[in-house]
Amino acid sequence: QALPSPLPESLVVEARKLQQQFCSLRTQTQTFRGQVSGDEIDLDAWLKQKTQPGQIQQEEKLYIARNRNQRDLSTLVLADLSMSTDAGVAAQITGSQSVTGLKVIDLIRDSLLLFSEALASCDDPFAIYGFSSIKNKQVRYQLLKNFAEPYSDETRGRLLAIQPGFYTRMGAAIRQSTEVLKLQVSAQRLLLILSDGKPNDIDRYEGRYGIEDTRQAVLEAKRQGVQPFCITID
Repeated sequence: QALPSPLPESLVVEARKLQQQFCSLRTQTQTFRGQVSGDEIDLDAWLKQKTQPGQIQQEEKLYIARNRNQRDLSTLVLADLSMSTDAGVAAQITGSQSVTGLKVIDLIRDSLLLFSEALASCDDPFAIYGFSSIKNKQVRYQLLKNFAEPYSDETRGRLLAIQPGFYTRMGAAIRQSTEVLKLQVSAQRLLLILSDGKPNDIDRYEGRYGIEDTRQAVLEAKRQGVQPFCITID
């Protein structure tokens, strides 16, 4: 049982930057002047008509109309939790510091937290699942946050507790995620995958076979109105 946890201090600054960027994508209001009807009188248009009576207009365009350009997006974040993510990543440079000793799972964990903070800041509905597998009969699809649940310290605690194990049957996880996303009524449905990009399992699900099955799952998702996008770590 994961314990509720706040956002780690090491991610606070980056989370704030992302929140500011995502907040700019919130619902924005467009203003159209000189309209036949609208929300309020366009004083500039009214004065122009009164001061230039010689101009003939078919309609009196004396109003300001406001149109709310609303985002309609649901996002499912799918995280690879297979044992291959327990591998180390190459040394990275952060500012003047050289960061070593990081594993792929560490970057996936931090990415999940940062994506969650950003998506929650703009009130987009989102869900988070993790996956791993042992052959085709034991595909583990781990719920970390569903669409109905608010983002909270309980969610952060679950994300901080994720651990790598087993194998990477990516096609099955994409298909299950597509089924979850299909239930959302949003105009746009995004499947965002975080992985080291290596589909494999111990029942010949490796190499070309695993890649082709993953490719087919992506094509099936697109045909059903889901937009898949993968961020490959290391």
